[in-house]
Amino acid sequence: GVVPSSFRILRQVLDRLEDSSTGRLLPGAFHCDIPGDRITQARATADILGEAVWNRFTWACGADGGFALPTTTDNVEALLNRTWRPTLSVTGVDGMPPVSNAGNVLRPYTAFKLSLRLPPLVDGNEAAQALKTLLEDNAPYNAKVTFHPDGRVGQWGATGWNAPSLSSWLEESLNAASNAHFGAPCGYIGQGGTIPLMNVLEKGFPKAQMMVCGVLGPKSNAHGPNEFLHLPYGKKLTAAVAQVIAAMP
Repeated sequence: GVVPSSFRILRQVLDRLEDSSTGRLLPGAFHCDIPGDRITQARATADILGEAVWNRFTWACGADGGFALPTTTDNVEALLNRTWRPTLSVTGVDGMPPVSNAGNVLRPYTAFKLSLRLPPLVDGNEAAQALKTLLEDNAPYNAKVTFHPDGRVGQWGATGWNAPSLSSWLEESLNAASNAHFGAPCGYIGQGGTIPLMNVLEKGFPKAQMMVCGVLGPKSNAHGPNEFLHLPYGKKLTAAVAQVIAAMP
């Protein structure tokens, strides 16, 4: 047709951001080098969890009666993808009627809500500025493309937090407590780094060691309407935290 679809324009603009065949984010500004100790921790955690890293999710039915597949079945890569590599998700759409009301006409606009998860060593504000430029400049067909970031005035996006390296006493205490109460060494998931309090705490106490852990336990459905506390796990974790605090020099 003569008039380009607003959806096609938006799709072309997003092609600047993401390789749709792999999900890899294209701009180098959204990536960072993964610290060596984080890779080592991911390998150790992958050895503990095995395929539970990815097969614990409820996969939808796929083609030929099978199930949909994850982006990778490499357990280490799955952990690193969730924490140290940027990911784009479209979380909302405006300008599109429901299928039942869709007519054979061009729509005047298409709007997407984008969620861009960044590695913790990438500055969220700088990334949002780069994203705005990437999406708006030189739009196809000279179309008007606008990007409105979330966040307070002068500060767009949230910056993650990378915990300081563990001192030897803390690493040894964590493993000792984990072995004592869970029968296995401590594992590191690397999630939750965007909790705003953590950056504030580290700036206020730059020499402090940080122990950040979750209390929910197996199948606790965090952030869901049926979230609950797994009491046996909570008791063990409380005992482990107490043991680590008692070992503090």
